[in-house]
Amino acid sequence: MLEAVIFDVDGTLVDSVDQHAKAWQEAFRHFGKEVAYPDIRQQIGKGGDHLMPVFLPEEQVKKQGKEIEQYRKELLMRKYIPTIKPLPGVRALFDRLREDGRRIALASSAKKDELGIYKKIAGIEDLVDTETSADDAQESKPDPDIFQAALQRLNGVNPRNVIAVGDTPYDSEAAGKAGIRTIGVLSGGFSEEQLRAAGCIAIFRDTEDLLRNYGDSPLKTG
Repeated sequence: MLEAVIFDVDGTLVDSVDQHAKAWQEAFRHFGKEVAYPDIRQQIGKGGDHLMPVFLPEEQVKKQGKEIEQYRKELLMRKYIPTIKPLPGVRALFDRLREDGRRIALASSAKKDELGIYKKIAGIEDLVDTETSADDAQESKPDPDIFQAALQRLNGVNPRNVIAVGDTPYDSEAAGKAGIRTIGVLSGGFSEEQLRAAGCIAIFRDTEDLLRNYGDSPLKTG
């Protein structure tokens, strides 16, 4: 029986993938590395600890990684967060889950203060039972730490009774390592093929489409 649903946030509940990619691109440029925007966008969903090594030498990550990530965060907060909008159907989907007695958790690679802002943007502050962020994990997605922390905060609910919802292959990979099945949504820009290859058990266009097809989805059938 399905007891809880764990949601990714960026690209799943709020339309923020482009903003994150642009912030990373500007941060890399500021530190002397030019990276193509499409290449960065394909890495969004990972935490900075996994994203930076894709583009920067190991030595630079060791020496400047914290500084680069802080620059990116300040840029994001100042320039890009004001442009982020909620994705459709999020609050209505959360309401439906609560009507069915499902507990709701968030599992995001964002920092805790960013996550608080995203909850306000999505209008779900009063509907979330618990949450985990990059601050609660040693390693970010696609490692399972964030989902494992969410399971603990759900009072150790059996992973077989939990479903994750996310927009990136990294969500599905991380959840799978924690023993959790994942529903994929296309709102983050990854293809259906990429999400299925990462292990998603069902694919929907976005949260609104998932709500529209709720009765036939794993959220209802378990």
